[in-house]
Amino acid sequence: MTVRTDPETQVCFFTLESGEEIRLGPDVKIITDSEKAMSAVEINGRRLYITEAEADALTVAGAVDGRRHLKASDSGSVI
Repeated sequence: MTVRTDPETQVCFFTLESGEEIRLGPDVKIITDSEKAMSAVEINGRRLYITEAEADALTVAGAVDGRRHLKASDSGSVI
C-alpha cells in the first residue's frame, strides 16, 4: 500500500491492491493498534497499517490524529 497526500487540497490517496482510494484529510482518522504497536487507518472497513512518516503526512493533510503513545510500563505493552 502507498499513501500520498496533497496538504494544499487536504486530499489523501491510498493505493491498494484493488485500486486507489481517495479521501479528504478530515475524513481520515489515524489510530494506534496497541497489539501490533503500529499506526493504522480504516478504509472501507479494512485496517491499513501505515508508517509514522505516513501518519505525520496524513495529519498535515488534515487527518484526525487519534494515535496513542504506548509506554513500556503500560499493562500488556509490547514495547
